[in-house]
Amino acid sequence: MKKNLSVFFLLSILLSGCGAEASPLPIPTPQPATAIPTFTLTSEPTLTYSPAPTATPVPHPMSIIALRNQEYPGSDITVVKELERGVNYRRYYVYYLSEGLKIYALLTIPNGEKPEGGFPAIVFNHGYIPPDVYRTTERYIHYVDQLARSGYVVFRIDYRGHDQSEGEATGAYGNPGYQIDVMNAVTSLQRHPDVNPEKIGMWGHSMGGYLTLRAMVISDEVKVGVIWAGVVASYTDLLYNWRRTGAFTPSPSSTGRGWRGAWIEQYGTPEQNPVFWESVSATSYLAELSGPLELHHGTADEDVPVEFSIRLAELGRQYGQIVNLYTYDGDNHNISRYFSQAMRQTIAFYDIYLK
Repeated sequence: MKKNLSVFFLLSILLSGCGAEASPLPIPTPQPATAIPTFTLTSEPTLTYSPAPTATPVPHPMSIIALRNQEYPGSDITVVKELERGVNYRRYYVYYLSEGLKIYALLTIPNGEKPEGGFPAIVFNHGYIPPDVYRTTERYIHYVDQLARSGYVVFRIDYRGHDQSEGEATGAYGNPGYQIDVMNAVTSLQRHPDVNPEKIGMWGHSMGGYLTLRAMVISDEVKVGVIWAGVVASYTDLLYNWRRTGAFTPSPSSTGRGWRGAWIEQYGTPEQNPVFWESVSATSYLAELSGPLELHHGTADEDVPVEFSIRLAELGRQYGQIVNLYTYDGDNHNISRYFSQAMRQTIAFYDIYLK
């Protein structure tokens, strides 16, 4: 009996060391942007990561593959009312459908006889404006006017939850809603009788630049893109190298726990799970960019680092893509000092690749 108790006691000692709890995985500490953004990892044991099953994984709704596989039927564009006319174009307050939601927009149509096949057209993706203060006919007036004067149909869309648009304003970076609105805008614009469906371009500023770049790797229907001060970095750099020191005001939808913490907890850091983070980054798909791209960025931008545009241009050219880059010394997020020059270059780019 003593012999059996001794064996049992010995086994108890040996097995007691097998139940030690594993240490939490490290979480990254953000690092400032550099010319080619990098990051390092330091220990801060607050979140743990449980790897998702590897068998037949379902693409994340924000992944480029998932967005490519989704349908974007759009709708006819419905005119609500005609607004005051521009110098050589008409202006309309309109809406289209996106996932059953009415998405409102400002639509301009050039005067005169339309060319054979229809006018070239530009989906205009505005930057971040707090949804509760956003108004369809405010801001970006001069931007739209310059494009419309140059003979383009301009479709400056609201996103869901902005002004009168239906749905919830959930933000662009952790939810696919705004992107889906952009993709349905493309299809809706192609259905307009005054538009050439083969000549759809896109313009984006800041957050709208993020949506523009993604649209150009989701669909080949976007033939050319121009991005001003765009959030065009990989998600790794959005995590570690994005410091906004300007007048950024977070939206009501961005309060509380955001996509950064939730995704790291669920999928791990980019170092632990690079496949996931690459799958949601448009920069991973630049070999399949749908057309020429032009980037404009002020070097004194306090909201989006100019390095984001520099790095995108480098990556795009490595894949043999046409990616023009213009930087403006000492200029801000809106390229206010060099606005006229940047707009002239923008229109010239569209004239070459869209008209």
